Amino acid sequence: MIRDATPDDWPAIWPIYAQIVRAADTFSYDPAIGEDAAREMWMVRPPGRTTVAVDDDGTIVGTANMFANRPGPGDHVASGNYMVAAGRRGQGIGRALVDDSLRWAREAGFRAMQFNAVAESNTSAVKLYEQVGFVTVGRVPGAFRHPEQGEVGLLVMHRPL
Repeated sequence: MIRDATPDDWPAIWPIYAQIVRAADTFSYDPAIGEDAAREMWMVRPPGRTTVAVDDDGTIVGTANMFANRPGPGDHVASGNYMVAAGRRGQGIGRALVDDSLRWAREAGFRAMQFNAVAESNTSAVKLYEQVGFVTVGRVPGAFRHPEQGEVGLLVMHRPL
């Protein structure tokens, strides 16, 4: 089940966020980010939205946020970020989070969704985004320092709504 996140969900979101960001292999976030700064960044305010994926027993197993990609003349294009707990990947949770964000973006009146910085080494995310209709519209060579693969490209991915 996907639902809107509440401030009370942050203690369960933080370990997912921290593990993924500290690994420094998928997100262009500072791996040394503190919890307060992470909460401020992840828990977006309306008109954006932060969600959680909740297991049958109520455990938070994933999270997403979504918002206008740019302000002003670019605010008709949405963007989003997705994180799934390490032990729960490959179970359709990421797909559910992405599908929910696409539905939200359509209902909120956005005309497209765009991801500005998808590490090309994050092949599972790239594959998922392509499965739901995103195409790569640009590649910035060497723009992401992967801890094992070295400098890899960042992809700009887009899909109309």
